[in-house]
Amino acid sequence: MYVPQKNITLSDPDTVVWKYLDLSKFLDLLLCKKLFMARADKFEDQYEGTFSEPTYGEMKKIAQNNPEFLNRYKTHREKVVISSWHINEHESYAMWQIFTQNSEGLAIQSTIGRLQQALASETKYEQHIGAVNYIDYKKEFIPFDDIFFPFLFKRKSFQYEGELRIISDYTKYGKTINDGVKIDVDINSLIEKIYIHPKSENWYKNLVIQLMEQLGFNFTIEKSDLESDILI
Repeated sequence: MYVPQKNITLSDPDTVVWKYLDLSKFLDLLLCKKLFMARADKFEDQYEGTFSEPTYGEMKKIAQNNPEFLNRYKTHREKVVISSWHINEHESYAMWQIFTQNSEGLAIQSTIGRLQQALASETKYEQHIGAVNYIDYKKEFIPFDDIFFPFLFKRKSFQYEGELRIISDYTKYGKTINDGVKIDVDINSLIEKIYIHPKSENWYKNLVIQLMEQLGFNFTIEKSDLESDILI
């Protein structure tokens, strides 16, 4: 299922996506060979998985004769899990600032095609990929004829995120979800390149390289554009 954001072609497998994370989360990914997906209602944004005001008005009309209608959508957030990625042809200074701390952390560079290949390893649970649409929640309508639509819309205040989401609905599996779940992924398909925090010390860069080698991975490590030398 694809819900395209304006100017983003999700049918293009070469569209570049990024995931910014700290070293512990990166090592967990490599050690477990599993991708963590967070429960939708655990995100910092309290509007996550909710509807805009025009949509809610329509839903309340339906709920007058069907009281369980709204409750079903509220509890549904507890059964949906999400892995967030950043769509951008280039590195993002803002993403380094938001998702890493103390000049440490990494960025995984991948593509939509690689995500699709990597997710093929997970055969038990169904995954969907979609780009987030950023709208005015006071004026614009969110369709509610698809269970994933509430999770593919966010307020315009978050537009800087340029977010792509891997989403899974665990309702039909009868599985209890705490903070999230881990799903099987092909790590070598998932990761095209690694960027180490541009402000990190050499010892940290060497540590990342050494740990990857010890775990049997040989990913290409690119120098951050933010480290580029001044030409004058």
